[in-house]
Amino acid sequence: MSKSNAAEFKEIRQRGYLLVAVKDNSPPLGFRDRQGKLRGLEIELAQKLAADLLGNPAAVKFIPVANRDRLNAVIEDKVDLAIAQVTATDSRSRLVSFSPPYYIDGAAIIAKKATAESLNDVAKKTVAVLKGSSTIPTVKYLLPQVQLLGVDSYQQAHALLESGIAAAFTADASVLSGWVREYPQYEILPTLLSAEPLAVVMPKGLQYDSLRQQVNAAIARYTTAGWLRQRAVFWGLPVVK
Repeated sequence: MSKSNAAEFKEIRQRGYLLVAVKDNSPPLGFRDRQGKLRGLEIELAQKLAADLLGNPAAVKFIPVANRDRLNAVIEDKVDLAIAQVTATDSRSRLVSFSPPYYIDGAAIIAKKATAESLNDVAKKTVAVLKGSSTIPTVKYLLPQVQLLGVDSYQQAHALLESGIAAAFTADASVLSGWVREYPQYEILPTLLSAEPLAVVMPKGLQYDSLRQQVNAAIARYTTAGWLRQRAVFWGLPVVK
């Protein structure tokens, strides 16, 4: 097996580092800071796994991937793990294995501070949403009187909010957390509309049992110890109470 490809855990230890697919444009989960350094909750998680599994938080090589390549990078043995804003679903579980969730994401709503304090405050107003978003049926079900306005980009949504055409914007809470960091005059309303578990993507196959066991046990420890919750709060991510 090539040294640049995914490997069984014993081979990873011999190699000396983890290969991890991540996002580099999704703050605060995985993004590049002004110096070009990868930062975010998922980056820290990969480093902590490297520390626990290999004894060195720097023993990880990051492979930035686009959304469409997150699963394939694991399936095609290009990486050992993907920690890249992937929601664990039944259909995806047929292709890859998932760790316990490291963060519960979900649809949320953002509005300018002092304009809305709860979902009821936007229940009959115009709310922007990305066209084709999986958030749309959830919002329609929970807020049947809301007026959804489709947009092509986050920039367009921001313009509609600034102009007052839209009272709020709905998207994944993890995405909106990055929005709040960039535009602090906005805030995420406290109630999530859905619960979507983000999990580490791992390869299927008996030869990867040891790797999966190591990662699963580590995620369980981080959850029990409160480390994952602490780091989520640090990065401004909404945390389900």
